[in-house]
Amino acid sequence: MNIRGKASTAAAAVALVTLATLTAGGSPAAAQAGAVTAPAGAPVTHEENPRVPEGAAWTEAYFPSSDGSGVELHADVLRPAHLPAEAKTPVILSVGPYFAHAGQTGPEGWDRVGPSARFQDFIDGAGLMARGYTFVMVDLRGFGGSTGCLDWVGPGEQADVRAAIDWAAGQPWSTGKVAMYGKSYDAVTGLVGNNLKLRSLKAVVAQEPVWNMYNYLFSNKVARPNVTGTPAAYNSIATIPAMADDSDRYKANAAYEVSHPECLSDNITNNNDPDEHSAYWSARDLAAHAAGTRTPLFVTQGFIEPNTKPEDMEVYLDHHRGRERGWLGQWEHVRGNDTDAEGRLLQGRAGWFDEVMRFYDQYLRGVDPSVTDPAYAIEDSLGHWRAQTTWPVITASYGARLSSGRYLDQGGATTTAAPADDGRWDMERAPRIEPLSGTEKNAAKRGDAAATSYWTWSTPAPQPLRITGTPKIRLNASTSGNVMVRLWDVAPDGTATMFDENVALLENRGTISFDLKSADWTFEEGHRLGVQIGTIDSGRWRDVPSGNTIRISDARLSLDLQSPRSDVPTQGDRSPYLDQYLAANTVTLGDVGPGTFPLRIRRG
Repeated sequence: MNIRGKASTAAAAVALVTLATLTAGGSPAAAQAGAVTAPAGAPVTHEENPRVPEGAAWTEAYFPSSDGSGVELHADVLRPAHLPAEAKTPVILSVGPYFAHAGQTGPEGWDRVGPSARFQDFIDGAGLMARGYTFVMVDLRGFGGSTGCLDWVGPGEQADVRAAIDWAAGQPWSTGKVAMYGKSYDAVTGLVGNNLKLRSLKAVVAQEPVWNMYNYLFSNKVARPNVTGTPAAYNSIATIPAMADDSDRYKANAAYEVSHPECLSDNITNNNDPDEHSAYWSARDLAAHAAGTRTPLFVTQGFIEPNTKPEDMEVYLDHHRGRERGWLGQWEHVRGNDTDAEGRLLQGRAGWFDEVMRFYDQYLRGVDPSVTDPAYAIEDSLGHWRAQTTWPVITASYGARLSSGRYLDQGGATTTAAPADDGRWDMERAPRIEPLSGTEKNAAKRGDAAATSYWTWSTPAPQPLRITGTPKIRLNASTSGNVMVRLWDVAPDGTATMFDENVALLENRGTISFDLKSADWTFEEGHRLGVQIGTIDSGRWRDVPSGNTIRISDARLSLDLQSPRSDVPTQGDRSPYLDQYLAANTVTLGDVGPGTFPLRIRRG
């Protein structure tokens, strides 16, 4: 992508500015006619503008990115209102595309300018202002009040993250110790921050990130249905207009993408390269770039979530050498504190903000935690929570030799989770669940007339066991086409739940190997593993069927297994999404064949 920055006299120096005039308002629900207007140059408090969190004083700042491009970045700064202006505090930083004053993914109906409410739940729930933390939200290039062409976590956005960390650490009111916080895209920028190996970055909290940007749009050269829709969605976010009472400087920067349409067209074109080994995608392989990093890291990841999936998660965590914390489990694209209409925690575990603040206090203030939290708290597929010192914990590993077989590569599924605008979604607006379609359920049954897949079965598990880590498949294909591999948990009565899958393009005859998604799936005694290999009959990809009959031989599935006998229970309830997933991805198979490989813990 060509990075086209806006030249500015402010690009060579940091400038801290505040709104000179503010008019009455707040959200539509909180509008207050005749609210006090802050004087020019003064920080704005909640009492003066209801959009400012309680206890905070809001200012805006502009500073250059770190790549010399002339890109100017905008930040909203929330300081504890009870502290003197010069009081030094640690800084929690979030960098992303969702901090425009008008709204996160589009105009939200505000009638008054103010800082984004994206993480007001965190500011209020964690008591950041009362605790004496500063919270800073920085617009990535092309978004909000920043100039430049949007860059899908490429070198330009990585330079923005570096600039934001350096800026936050260097302010007179900063202790020089910075942490990052985010969910989804602004969790990705936290991973970027870790990868930069900056001494001033002391901790990162990243909820439901993408670990390798390629995987959000492609799977082993097979496009996902959002391959053009997601870049288009971010183009839309990048063109959110400024508000009427934004400053002239903010308005000029917010109009950058509209006046540079090449930024928008480049964002579509550049993100449609299916070659994951290209220079473009290599620069965005965050898992690979995490090698040797040591920033303390606190992550969350839903194993079965339909949005930012657990792909290359294990690679990233293996490459990371610093302290780690994690909540991993069976949920969708949600925050650690999110609840449903009945008040149930969507990740199932209580105390998110308390754990996060113990983590921050430890690494930004040197305060020893008063509570010993598990390094990893993990919910398995039965809804049971356990504590581990790391993830994955592997009791045994082996390769299961799979049967040879053949299938007709004819595709055959329509998109089952259809978001609006034909895949036009960003990381905040993806489908909440991906149920198997009727076509997929029929194809799962052995003996389908079209022979679009074939199966290999394990013998029944003699005791409970868990498939953990990242299953890997290697196989030899007779010709070009597409392949999909799915893993199923098959009960003795033939009821089967699909819990893992991935696809690949077969460009030529020969051997191919690829990872499935990371998993944490517990098999009860007597259950079997079913491995389905066949055409891509899922609407989760936009494949081009070859029409070839493909013969598969020398197939081997590599598995990491864990014995539940050593599980250490920890607090947590069954996440509500797990039952939705089971209902949407369970079928009854017509015929289950004899087992050809064992499903058991084999030591030595």
